[in-house]
Amino acid sequence: MSAAETPTRADRIRQTVVAVSAVLALVGSFIGSGAAGGTQIADAAGGALSASSTPVAPDGPAFAIWSVIYTGLIAYAIWQFLPSQAARTCHRRLGYWAAASLLLNAAWILVVQAGLLVLSVVVIVLLLAVLARIFVLLRTTRTSGKVDAVVTDGTFGLYLGWVCVATVANVTAALVGSGIGSADGPGADVWAVVVLAVAAVVGVALAVAGRGRIAPMLSLCWGLVWVAVGRFGGELISVPAGIAALVAAVVVIVATLAVRLTAGRRVSA
Repeated sequence: MSAAETPTRADRIRQTVVAVSAVLALVGSFIGSGAAGGTQIADAAGGALSASSTPVAPDGPAFAIWSVIYTGLIAYAIWQFLPSQAARTCHRRLGYWAAASLLLNAAWILVVQAGLLVLSVVVIVLLLAVLARIFVLLRTTRTSGKVDAVVTDGTFGLYLGWVCVATVANVTAALVGSGIGSADGPGADVWAVVVLAVAAVVGVALAVAGRGRIAPMLSLCWGLVWVAVGRFGGELISVPAGIAALVAAVVVIVATLAVRLTAGRRVSA
């Protein structure tokens, strides 16, 4: 390692902040799962975020993706602590944003557990904004190999795509909970189709901005497909919403692959 690459005290502080934030996020995930005595997210806030709360809520199994995301986040916290990574420009640019995303993740769980649904919208929108910033930073940063591409780009790409879906579900649940709109009926179907169309537009925008990155597409489409599963076979049936969710997923997949194939070079997933 050259003198220019020698980790500074600021690097060590940043590494520690990221690692501690990852631990706090992991603790929050245990609370959110009900494993640590907390209320499961699906049951918190009067069930406002359950799989049948609104026509755009993903079915229960969709949330298994959090296990993959948390694994990636812990892997990133360890990765950025390695001697070879300590002084990399990538982590210097990314570190505190990553820590912010981890802390906002834990904060969102606590806010929902407290039944503060409107405040949870504020938190998740902030989380989405932070992840969007990370996405922009990664777009202009070279990865240092396959491991870095998976642990850094892959993890935060999955994180961003899923939080896009979660934000849609959270905002819709808060609106319904505030008496704006309803969870069922013709009006709800129309609202769901419009919201899912917006989700598709967001997915296409991510594909274009990210030059066809695969990870955001995978998690976003995972969420959309599970929205469709819930509307076709869950407690809250809505065929229009189910069809719209599937169409949105197909649009995002096609857009991502088209951008990737026409980019003229291989991009990190």
